[in-house]
Amino acid sequence: MKFIDRFTQFTAYITATILVALVGLILYDASMRYFFATGSTALQELEWHFFDVVILLSIAYTLRQNAHVRVDIFYERFSRKTQLIINILSYLFFILPLSFLIIYIGIHFVEMSYLQHEASSDPGGLGSRWIVKSLMPLAFVLLVLQAVKELWSDILEWRAL
Repeated sequence: MKFIDRFTQFTAYITATILVALVGLILYDASMRYFFATGSTALQELEWHFFDVVILLSIAYTLRQNAHVRVDIFYERFSRKTQLIINILSYLFFILPLSFLIIYIGIHFVEMSYLQHEASSDPGGLGSRWIVKSLMPLAFVLLVLQAVKELWSDILEWRAL
């Protein structure tokens, strides 16, 4: 199970690197537009693609860090055993089923994009949209792996209490 944590940490490093590249790309693009009155549709689309990478590949890491959205005002007042039950039920009835659904639908979504050679409709835009669209099922596969690891850890801790 430590492999999953290490892999999630590795994707976080990739995401951080992409985030740095995104900031540099935005600075370059904004400078070119405002100082030299020139811009690039491809660069603007690449910014959105990098933003997609950052958001989607951060989902599993956010779960690993226990930084996901939840009503903490109530959660923090519960006993540890109740918190673990809430976590276990959340994994079983929300995170895992929704993730499997998104993976199932997302694979078809990527396949159709690939088969249709989907590209930007804007002149000078990027092609091969299936690449960025493939991040959706990939991100949720990573989330499933991390959720299974967290589920197992929480079950073991709950049983020990």
